[in-house]
Amino acid sequence: MIATPQQLVDVLRPVKHVLLDFDGPVCSVFAGLPAPEVARRLREGLVATGEQAPAGAEEENDPLALLRLISDARPDLTASTDAALAALETEAVRAARPTPGGESVLLACAASGRLVSVVSNNAGLAIETYLTEHGLSAYVAGVFGRAPGDPSSMKPNPRLLLEAMEAAGTGAEHCIFVGDAARDVEAGEAAGVPTLGYANKPGKDVKLATAGAVVVVDSMKLIADALA
Repeated sequence: MIATPQQLVDVLRPVKHVLLDFDGPVCSVFAGLPAPEVARRLREGLVATGEQAPAGAEEENDPLALLRLISDARPDLTASTDAALAALETEAVRAARPTPGGESVLLACAASGRLVSVVSNNAGLAIETYLTEHGLSAYVAGVFGRAPGDPSSMKPNPRLLLEAMEAAGTGAEHCIFVGDAARDVEAGEAAGVPTLGYANKPGKDVKLATAGAVVVVDSMKLIADALA
């Protein structure tokens, strides 16, 4: 199920533009400030403003899923909830755990003349904060986080991938998307971009392959080595 080094080299050879998911391939966003804690703070913020959390919100520990839930139930709260989550994500990335090999992928792309765009459901501000604080901004051509106040822009919607390619002036045939979830593969397929699956947890290799990833790896360093 895991790709061989030669398979990776073959897949990456024609690639000129690497579209890179953030949470997973680059870092573990909520390693220091856990996702359930972020979701709890998001709910508390609603209550503090006199609002009631919608049905199902108390059981939801994924902050991004909670944003969708609140937006679907109360569209009038979308903008304020998104802004609150973006602030919490920015706090979280300051304690995020870098993914082994994630930085190496950025360096390998730069050394081989490939563009990198970060495409993520996380807030652009949080992504930019992480890249700046880790000295990686110069290796990234563009950051495409979810559109502020518009959770529908998040993957599996291909919108962010399409925006990244348009901004770089690249066609899907010269791109690859590196992601760690089935929704990433779905977004890639919708945008016409092949997805390289990063299986960072047991069982993910099967899920990513089943979703349609062209190849699957369990190490970002393998990707960096193949790019080099």
